[in-house]
Amino acid sequence: MSGLTSPETEETNVNRRIRIQKVTLNIATGKSGEPLEKAKKVLAQITDHSPATKRARKAVKDFNIRKGEPIAAVVTLRREEGGTFLVRALDAVGNKVRESSFDDYGNFSFGIKEHIEIPGTKYVPELGIFGATIHVTLERPGYRVARRSIRASKIGRHHYVSRREAVDFMQDNFNIVIAK
Repeated sequence: MSGLTSPETEETNVNRRIRIQKVTLNIATGKSGEPLEKAKKVLAQITDHSPATKRARKAVKDFNIRKGEPIAAVVTLRREEGGTFLVRALDAVGNKVRESSFDDYGNFSFGIKEHIEIPGTKYVPELGIFGATIHVTLERPGYRVARRSIRASKIGRHHYVSRREAVDFMQDNFNIVIAK
């Protein structure tokens, strides 16, 4: 069996288990100033973390966006904390995610039209209502090998999380419904 694993060994192999690496919550306002500050307060209210700002990579004249202008607020939640937030966020969309939202490397994204749909979020009239995008990254133990700064190396293609494995993981652990 040179290098191949049988189904019995694959289930017991700790390095084959899939886990949540991070959940990234993004609110893009498209402009800096007061709307961005309100979006940052909304993210802080939802996640209890201080958000970071993202700057425009290039100028878009039609939207009056200059290169380097802050246009979005982002919070990244990792591991268990990301999992608990993901349960709330999935509840906001009725536990439905489109199959086209999954990529070939175990990541998926979905959007929320109004942040007040997330359970446990209070509406604050001074802040208004924002839409949000949620990006989820799944991984297996051992991915650190590719991210480390000293002696980083590649991950074998069989160790990546496939689209089918990601869908199965989410259905088994988060009871989501996959929409076509």
